Amino acid sequence: MDYNILLELAADMGYRLAMNGAETFRIEESIRRILAAYDIESEVFAIPNCLTVSIETQEGKPITRMRRIGFHGNDLDSVEKYSNLSRRICAEQPEPLVARQWMKETDASIRAYSLPILLLGNFMGAFGFSIVFGGSFVDAICGGISGILIGLINYALGKRKVNPFFTTIASAFAMAFSAYAMSAIGLANNADTVIIGALMILVPGLIFTNAMRDIIYGDTNSGMNRIVQVLLVAAAIAMGTGSGWHIADTFFAIPENSPLITHLYEIQNIATFIACAGFAIIFNIHGFGIAICAFGGMLTWAAYCAADYLGCSIYASYFLATLVAALYAEIMARVRKYPAISYLVVAIFPLIPGAGIYYTTSYLLQGDRNAFTEKALQTIGIAGVIAVGILMISTLVRLWSSKRQQRK
Repeated sequence: MDYNILLELAADMGYRLAMNGAETFRIEESIRRILAAYDIESEVFAIPNCLTVSIETQEGKPITRMRRIGFHGNDLDSVEKYSNLSRRICAEQPEPLVARQWMKETDASIRAYSLPILLLGNFMGAFGFSIVFGGSFVDAICGGISGILIGLINYALGKRKVNPFFTTIASAFAMAFSAYAMSAIGLANNADTVIIGALMILVPGLIFTNAMRDIIYGDTNSGMNRIVQVLLVAAAIAMGTGSGWHIADTFFAIPENSPLITHLYEIQNIATFIACAGFAIIFNIHGFGIAICAFGGMLTWAAYCAADYLGCSIYASYFLATLVAALYAEIMARVRKYPAISYLVVAIFPLIPGAGIYYTTSYLLQGDRNAFTEKALQTIGIAGVIAVGILMISTLVRLWSSKRQQRK
């Protein structure tokens, strides 16, 4: 048995999963299962920027491989394909060189959207959420334009390997300045809804979801690491939007925002479906999976609207909607044999407190300490409620799966 080839195969699999945005437990579990399929015990340790795999040969010789993990992607199609490949290797146990060839074939099969399609996804995401958060249809179009601007900046700076923190600042600045400019010339009625819709593109939904799932599965180090990343991105968004506001206020008078519009629930749900379909494109989900993920987001928002209509508090509404999103993701993962994260990250996106982040920043810039404190605590509370909801469903599903395996 060539231990080196098998170890390289397993480490490469974990590296590919990590680089495309997989959860820590999925990375470690995939590596362990591949090596266990060849009767090799292993020790695996993964954190967001490093992967270590160690095995011991029959002669007692230890072998270790390390992989440095750089900036993570948001490619859920690749996560699905590499997860399926991992299952195939475990089920069929091919010769190591054959498995390497399968990995090369999987690498070649990875699809990526062209820039125009990615920009369409940005437009759809910002357009839909601008409506959901109370903007008019004209505001939603302006939000879509700002979303396209974010897509262009992210694409250009990403090609040049610019640090994501500075990329987020640049995108947030350009998005906020353009929104205030469109409001100043009379194109947008409410600059806030334009900004919030486009800002959702910058909110680290995948990192936040993975952080919650890492903590749930006991990977506390990875979970806290990702939470720090979320806080850094939030700080970058605040710096970018704050700078955009200051520069815009210097060059021209920013008009008062028109009142928010409370759209019919049907319109909100349709807008949510459009927005989530856009985010499915951004996360590189293809084919019928786009509609399935977008439907999950619409179902989540419908659950939130229903709870709100019945008079539930904001925290209870978010909690119930989170339960729906997490349950939907777990069900679809088992029906379609794909990772739950592909469905969860899009289904949960309407609940990510992007508006809370924006208004917290806005109150801070205005010097309104009471409003800032209130909104900041509310945003943190919503994030905590979402985490508890995901934790509850994931724990129940794991208990059910364990009992089912014991029965078998």
